[in-house]
Amino acid sequence: MSAVLIASITQLCEPDHHNDPAWLEPWLANKSPEGLRTMLLAGIRTLFVAEVDGTVAAVGGISGDSVVLNYVAPQYRFMGVSRALMAALEASLQAQGHNTIRLMSSATAHRFYLDLGWQDLSQPGIDYAHTGRPMSKVLAP
Repeated sequence: MSAVLIASITQLCEPDHHNDPAWLEPWLANKSPEGLRTMLLAGIRTLFVAEVDGTVAAVGGISGDSVVLNYVAPQYRFMGVSRALMAALEASLQAQGHNTIRLMSSATAHRFYLDLGWQDLSQPGIDYAHTGRPMSKVLAP
């Protein structure tokens, strides 16, 4: 899981971090095996994996009413893995009783989320480079 997160961030999200260590280091700080272990033991996040032929192809996570992780391994990009993982994350949030769900989108993933029916909540004049763009989605009953 850690390898997928790190590869996705470093290789696919370059438009967000521009290979700048000042941006990359905080983003990667909790993506190590120990960081993931801490997330799981703390119980604040539920993590999901999508597999292709027994290989972890994507990692997602939810917490409260939000999608907090959604990363695909570079070799599985544009193969429907992230779309399938998002469907599972959304279904899990809906099963927990959440009708409106949230996430913070990177610039890299923004179009992907819009295509899945998410609404952009960002406001003009605010720089979302370090925080991600706020988005929400109302789930069908």
